[in-house]
Amino acid sequence: MRTVISTAFVSLDGVMEAPGGEPGYRNAGWTVTGVDFLPDAYELKGREQAESAALLLGRRSYEAFSPVWPAMPEFAGYKAMPKYVVSTTLTDDDLVAEWGETTILRSLDDVATLKESDGGPVIVHGSATLNHGLSDAGLIDRYHLLVFPLLLGAGTRLFSDTDRDAQRLTLVEHEVYANGIQKQVFDVRR
Repeated sequence: MRTVISTAFVSLDGVMEAPGGEPGYRNAGWTVTGVDFLPDAYELKGREQAESAALLLGRRSYEAFSPVWPAMPEFAGYKAMPKYVVSTTLTDDDLVAEWGETTILRSLDDVATLKESDGGPVIVHGSATLNHGLSDAGLIDRYHLLVFPLLLGAGTRLFSDTDRDAQRLTLVEHEVYANGIQKQVFDVRR
């Protein structure tokens, strides 16, 4: 069985929307303008590429990342690994050829089947709607969070607001950096 890891930049109030400067958002770019850059705070991001065996994205994140990430040297590890995009609307003709092997999954049941297959960890970047569905379905095994010391108020949040039983987490790794970013790695208790 594969481990599904959700990784995100989040504000202290749980917003994950527009961290890198995407146009059209009031607080866009909060990861680059909100704190001083310290390379050590991003060590987790490099480790994720090295340790992951596949990348899982929702449609909107795929459409945002696929035109950019294939040409970026810092994301070369993702270019080489299999990618899965969960979408009911994308077709194979919509996929970016320069980004390597990409498979469209049509449902969370397809993700559950992927999770049951052999192979290494599957990492989920961005993909707020997909994260909500995965969490509600009990398909996330671990969270890799870089929590930024700011409150954004409005915005898309990482965590689902579905009324359900509490989901217990175990903190397995953490660090606080001089710029106020907190690394928090949680395993989901079963």
